Amino acid sequence: MKINQIFSLFLLTLLALAACVKAEMAVDVPPPTPEPTSTSSVMIINSPTPPVAGLLVPTGTATPDPQVTLLAVGDIMLGRTIGDQVLEQGPEIVFAGVQSVLDSADIRVGNLECAITSNSQPDHKSFTLRAPLETARALSMAGFDVLSLANNHAMDYGFAGLSETQATLRKMGVATVGAGVDKVSAHAPVIITRNGLRLAFLAYLDVLPERSGFDPHTWIATGTSPGIAWASPELIQADVAAARLEADLVIVMLHGGIEITDVINNISNEQRSEAHAAIDAGAALVLGSHTHVLQPIERYHGGLIAYSLGNFVFDQYDGVANATILLRVLMTRNGVQEYDYVPALIEHGLPHVIQDDLVPAIGTLVAPANP
Repeated sequence: MKINQIFSLFLLTLLALAACVKAEMAVDVPPPTPEPTSTSSVMIINSPTPPVAGLLVPTGTATPDPQVTLLAVGDIMLGRTIGDQVLEQGPEIVFAGVQSVLDSADIRVGNLECAITSNSQPDHKSFTLRAPLETARALSMAGFDVLSLANNHAMDYGFAGLSETQATLRKMGVATVGAGVDKVSAHAPVIITRNGLRLAFLAYLDVLPERSGFDPHTWIATGTSPGIAWASPELIQADVAAARLEADLVIVMLHGGIEITDVINNISNEQRSEAHAAIDAGAALVLGSHTHVLQPIERYHGGLIAYSLGNFVFDQYDGVANATILLRVLMTRNGVQEYDYVPALIEHGLPHVIQDDLVPAIGTLVAPANP
């Protein structure tokens, strides 16, 4: 598909997304006070604060309040032709087209939709995604802080592949969440302290079995076996309540929904119930992935839900699946204050910010967070 055709589809997608934001907007009410119902081990990261530039700032704030700019993106797949580009041109090629936007945030998060491993023994499933070890440097150079591994590709090369992915990223200073050696570690939050705020990240998977017969439920971490944190409203609420005792803010990353739907607001019942459960338990922000297309952004009970951020780094897709955004969220101890997004197109698997002269001002496409 030619770039002008993709661009036309992208504008329609953005307009539809903005319309959905308005339609989905709910009245803000204070979130309920959570009761602690579970405990888990915690990974804590304390790191310097990078400079912030260009984000919306809250209005009417009379006194200084610690704040963090969080930037979230969708599915990052570093295998196939993207891995080839890294090996041929270097790791900086992956995020070069969006690095200036990534640099505008204090914390950067996404969903890693592949195993970064040298293991060559795939699991028995339709599609297995593996990236060369060199791609981990691309994520580190881009400044990613936390990546979700609670998805249907993190264990494509077994627990050996998952373990190598985690170890490789850990050496690069990138934390992973949503998977581990057992249920406790898979459900453990990653906690990052930035600008005086403590943010806890949790991640979960909930996808359907594949037509090939592969059942992702076989990857669920148990008390004695490694795997992924599986999403259920009850487990999410328990984990969020426990994480709130450890942090100022909780961010939940959900991998689920209907892949490649033609309707932007085709949110599954599971997506909605799990996202709402997270906010009701006290999470400030829910970030969705898996559908490979953008889905609505919703204000719900004082929190913010991005049902799907679509693809971000991914090859072999056409049309609106190559339309993406970089979601920026301004957060204080009171939760989400403002958000905006920067549109980008994926070409040859890699994201590039659309030039300012090609796209109307973002504010004309995005409904205000606080109407």
